[in-house]
Amino acid sequence: GLLQVVKQCVRVPVCVMIRPRGGDFLYSDREVEVMKADIRLAKLHGADGLVFGALTEDGRIDTELCTALLAVCRPLPVTFHRAFDMVHDPLVALETLISLGFERVLTSGCDSSALEGLSLIKRLAEQAKGRIVVVPGGGITERNLQRILEGSAASEFHCSARSARDSGMKFRNPNVAMGASFSAPEYSIKVADVAKVRTLNAIAKNIL
Repeated sequence: GLLQVVKQCVRVPVCVMIRPRGGDFLYSDREVEVMKADIRLAKLHGADGLVFGALTEDGRIDTELCTALLAVCRPLPVTFHRAFDMVHDPLVALETLISLGFERVLTSGCDSSALEGLSLIKRLAEQAKGRIVVVPGGGITERNLQRILEGSAASEFHCSARSARDSGMKFRNPNVAMGASFSAPEYSIKVADVAKVRTLNAIAKNIL
């Protein structure tokens, strides 16, 4: 439903993340079935690209599963998401993704944010030599985007560009939380911030 509405509202390409649950990237057979079904449905309803990641228990790219999922995704372009940041050896993993045929890899440089992982992102981009697009992501804001783009020589970036908006609810029950204790406040909503998007775009266009 979200994909259908988004496609009606925007003209930019829409890439859909295929992730059946939170947590790690080691998937069961049933979860793989869900991922394949999600891919087929996303394609049916107008996705312009797919995004997923899958690892083996020892922290390597799950080549067998990725190959199977890529086959379902084609002919759409596919990005390997930040599961990459949990791999045992990122330089080896990058070559694996290239050989499998991923168009992009999203990464924070195997660190808590793209800024902290900047040196590895730059090294990955240099190693890629245009064979795959290395996309910095993780904690990118208007305050650090210029440093990240200049420091990594990246041509693309990923960020949420969100702000918190207070709920319109007037009646509020302070005794009940509908999610885990570490989740967002019950009466606060995270929304895309148009002003942030415009600022980030302006910064990027000035650099790229």
